Amino acid sequence: MNRLLPLRWLTLLAVAFIACERKPAAPVASAPPPAVAKAASPAKPEPAQSSAPAASAALVSIPAGRFLMGDKDEVDAPPHEVSVSAFLMDKHLVTQDQFQKLMGANPSRWKGGQNPVEQLRWSDAVKFCNKRSEADGLKPCYDLTTLKCDFSADGYRLPTEAEWEYACRAGTTTPYFFGATPAKAGEFAWFDKNAGGKPRPVGQKQPNPWGLHDMAGNVWQWCNDFYDVEYYTKSPKQDPPGPAEGKNKVLRGGAWRFSADNCRSGYRYNEHPGSADVCFGYDIYGFRCVRRAAAK
Repeated sequence: MNRLLPLRWLTLLAVAFIACERKPAAPVASAPPPAVAKAASPAKPEPAQSSAPAASAALVSIPAGRFLMGDKDEVDAPPHEVSVSAFLMDKHLVTQDQFQKLMGANPSRWKGGQNPVEQLRWSDAVKFCNKRSEADGLKPCYDLTTLKCDFSADGYRLPTEAEWEYACRAGTTTPYFFGATPAKAGEFAWFDKNAGGKPRPVGQKQPNPWGLHDMAGNVWQWCNDFYDVEYYTKSPKQDPPGPAEGKNKVLRGGAWRFSADNCRSGYRYNEHPGSADVCFGYDIYGFRCVRRAAAK
């Protein structure tokens, strides 16, 4: 079932009756800043681009490393040490222009070429990953019949939950990658207090220490993993792939209509991967892609 504390459920349900959309009311081994593939990581946020990005957007090279995954204040996220292999991750959320170019359609509610694509199922994100792999001459990761992921393929896929949190933390140990409290959230994230009631173009806020934009806020990001409230107590320490089965998929990062509290690096959210009803808030769900690092 969806893991939220009772008070949060009451908040979500109360607002759903009003608007027919879901609205919400430790040592770590630091790694050096990674290199950016295809584009250098800027010191300041890049302005929104006016033209559609190529199918292969800028990627950031994430180094292998070990970190303390989880959040001591969450019942489903007990801190535990995890090791992650090197991989490449999109510098930005997948945009509507990028999605339209490959898929021939734009499912988003809040139209804007450089806005993150949203209002899409987990399976829609997976289909995009395969299309993008084919466009770049890579082996697709997903079997579209079973939706199983082949982690040995060199194509694009959704990040595992461990990969996502490792990249989000970027060597930091605090609850937020920008500090111990949400005081600076407005510099790095779009959330309910500053988003103006809608998602915003990618890359307008400051990136995290590894040059990744919108890792907090804007839209929740689909991960590859099924959600299991107990998974952290039994997951492998090296490259945990997530549970083999489940009902819901993990989402991370917070969103434009959620509070800054949800922008914590270790905060977990989850949703059914196949629901299509827009009354269930798909305008808050987006994604970014990863692929494995090339063998040396």
